[in-house]
Amino acid sequence: QVQLAESGGGLVQAGGSLRLACAASGRISRVDDMAWYRQAPGKHPELVATITAGGFTDYTDSVKGRSTISRDNAKNAVYLQMSSLKPEDTAFYYCVVNILSDLGSIEDYWGQGIQVIVSS
Repeated sequence: QVQLAESGGGLVQAGGSLRLACAASGRISRVDDMAWYRQAPGKHPELVATITAGGFTDYTDSVKGRSTISRDNAKNAVYLQMSSLKPEDTAFYYCVVNILSDLGSIEDYWGQGIQVIVSS
């Protein structure tokens, strides 16, 4: 019914930058809040950044000032631009999108996860 496709991860050196992208497709009536989570090996998932339908953003303290979340409503897409990357940013990153489907259900959809490795 609804699919999320993520892209943009990979291996980057400390101090570098990358941009993650996530696009939703399928039977979508409305896209509400969008977010990025990450999970490092052996750790619980962490909410990294959120953006509401109105464009309000919030970030976890560890990425504030280094990251920007944005969205393109025409493409049902969300992006995470990260700079000054640190080895502790290494994790699998997941986009999470709250979607009202054209079948009338509202739920959070998770992307498949994309790996980011920051080398020191």
